[in-house]
Amino acid sequence: MGVETSTRALLIAMTGDAPAAVYTINRLAPECLCFFVPESAKALVESDVQPHITRMPRKWDWVVTPDAHWFMACHAALARTLPDLLRTWEIQTGELVLDLTGATPAMAAAATLAAVGSTSRIVALGPPEAAPPAEGEAVMLDGRARAWQQGNPWDEAAAQSSREGAELFNRGFFGPAASLFHQIKARVSGGQKPLYHALVDLAEGYGLWERFHYRQAWDKLKIALKTLDMALVWGGPPSLKAVLPLVKQNAGFLEKLVLDPQEVKEAVAYDLLAHARRRVEVDHHLEAATVALLRALEAFAQLRLFKQHKIKTWDVQPEQLPEALREPCRTCCLSDLDGKYKLSLHDQFRALAGMGDPMGQTYLAQWPKMKPLLDAAHQAVLGHGFEPVKPEGFQQLHEIVIKLTGVSDTSLPKFPTMNL
Repeated sequence: MGVETSTRALLIAMTGDAPAAVYTINRLAPECLCFFVPESAKALVESDVQPHITRMPRKWDWVVTPDAHWFMACHAALARTLPDLLRTWEIQTGELVLDLTGATPAMAAAATLAAVGSTSRIVALGPPEAAPPAEGEAVMLDGRARAWQQGNPWDEAAAQSSREGAELFNRGFFGPAASLFHQIKARVSGGQKPLYHALVDLAEGYGLWERFHYRQAWDKLKIALKTLDMALVWGGPPSLKAVLPLVKQNAGFLEKLVLDPQEVKEAVAYDLLAHARRRVEVDHHLEAATVALLRALEAFAQLRLFKQHKIKTWDVQPEQLPEALREPCRTCCLSDLDGKYKLSLHDQFRALAGMGDPMGQTYLAQWPKMKPLLDAAHQAVLGHGFEPVKPEGFQQLHEIVIKLTGVSDTSLPKFPTMNL
């Protein structure tokens, strides 16, 4: 019998069959061991199991059920004890092995349900006919032929959990989605782990993107793409084929943004506009969407001023501006914090208009429509006031921003919809 060296913890459910329990413990050589037994089996464990363990676990304990044949009693005993025990032993997700050889049906059902969040492997010693030859390893135990059976229920259960992860991803809950994919990765067998590791990277990457950590997001998406490409080659979910092209486009967008050496990055303006739309369409947060929309509008003005006229709106020289704006800039735009001249959003577009820029001239032409919308945005809760943004106000402001910037939907980055 070969000893397996990677077992962190073993929960062994038994009422009898001490030789089978000894075999399992010696084969798995767990660091931590918990017996799940009725009171009547404790003496059997002490007399016929413990003396025959070749390598004693570092830690061991009991969970005693008051009735081995009643599911509710068995489950209550485990549910009240096992989580704290595993936490004390510092057993992580997927590190628990469950042995059901000597369990009653009630004990087996209770142990499976109570341990499902921590286990990634279930083992049992049954009669040879209990398992096909390809799925059971023949074992001779006390002169009797037995079949060593093992499996991972998460290899099948992962499909449903991964769909839940995809739903979280599609709703913009990238952190929870990454956490769920990480839990699945810890529970599934080795061959499936790379796929779920890649899904963790993918969710984390888009989460970083939503927080404007562009370089880290790009790094995550690049790594995820390589692994997901390989997963498709080796039989991964076919639905990934529809996701990968858009992820590749997104990675290309981030690459362009990250590697742009300019102080004013064109891609950031487009991303801010897309971000504003996601705040409305994904989580219906009009306040956050309005803040992002106004920042996007400013970013487009900053981009035009910098590219066409080398003007930095956060450090402008009055002499760079049209003559009519120079003195107002000197008197009204000087920052007390750093002694630099800074242009407001309105002054940025006035400067563009004064230089003959079409976007600035369109802004001034739209000013009668924009002013009440901007006033409402400034009086919003995330502006400077106490009145929530109204949906129609955001929509009108969004339409004007699109008209000013001339941006089309195809120019904006779109996050993928995942279907697993």
